[in-house]
Order: sequence, then C-alpha cells, then structure tokens
Amino acid sequence: MFEIQPMSPELYRQQTRRSTFVVIAIFLVLGMLCATASTQLFGGAPGDNFTWNLLGVLTGLALTVALVRQQLWHRPFMAAAAYGWGLKRNLMRITNVMHHVKAGVAAGDASAMKLLRFYHLGVSQMHQLDGNSSELSHMVREIDAHREAMQQQGLDPQQNRLDPAWIEAVKRFPATR
Repeated sequence: MFEIQPMSPELYRQQTRRSTFVVIAIFLVLGMLCATASTQLFGGAPGDNFTWNLLGVLTGLALTVALVRQQLWHRPFMAAAAYGWGLKRNLMRITNVMHHVKAGVAAGDASAMKLLRFYHLGVSQMHQLDGNSSELSHMVREIDAHREAMQQQGLDPQQNRLDPAWIEAVKRFPATR
C-alpha cells in the first residue's frame, strides 16, 4: 500500500539531484571499466573494437541497474528518488484504468471516488515536487469539483493511501472514453 508523504519540493529536488549524480558516477565508472576490460580481453586491432566497447558499456549499464536496485535503492540518500519513482508508478497504474475510474465516479462509487481523489492528491504532489505548477493549474477546477462531490457524499477527502483493492474495484465499470 503506497502512501503520499509530505515532502519539501526543494529538499526533494536536492536529494534526487544528489542520488542522480551518484548513479551517473557509478555508471560512468562501471561503463568505462567494462568497456576497457572487454576491448583488452576480446578486442582486435586498434580502431576495430566498437562492438566490444558497446558490449562493455551495456554490461556497465546492466551492472549499474543491478547495483542500484539491489544495494542502493533502500539507502537513505536514495529515499527521495525511490519515493518519487513509487509515486509516479502508482499514478501510472491509476492512469491505465482512468476510463474505468471516471465511469465509477459518474456512477457515484465510493472506491472510484477515493481512487480519483488519491490520484488528484498524488498528481498535485508530483507537480509540486517536480516544480511544474503550470500543468497543475489546468486541473484545479476538476480537483476542487471532485473534492466537493466527495464531501457531499460524506467521504473523507484526505485519501493519502492507495488501496490496491480500489483499482480492482473500478475495473468492473464499463470503460468510458
């Protein structure tokens, strides 16, 4: 279950920049080492090693991904990046069923209403964290109208936790486009 957590946009951007530089540095080192090693071990005449260089860089990329996912992902310096990735991934899960969500909201279904509210809160936070307030301004009317509709139905508008059951529940509504 994913939960939206309060976070300072400035701190988020600072921490994600730092973790991005660390990952880039790891990739540069591993890519260069693997490319050099592959050309030294398997290469031929100088200037004839493009394939071995490319395979070395791709090996460095694979090692970087594995290292980040297995060793670094849960470290404190990666927390902001991991949170942002989780937020965006969960918003995409909702986006993928948005036509069902809107049909459920139109039918007054509580799960769909809560899911759309979580989506609105998550998108709002994502745009704030990324510093993209102009895109958020396009959604203000829809967000406010939905919050008011929830309050009229007696539903709590503070939907900071994504319940995976909501996504499954809205799939029963026929898709609207």
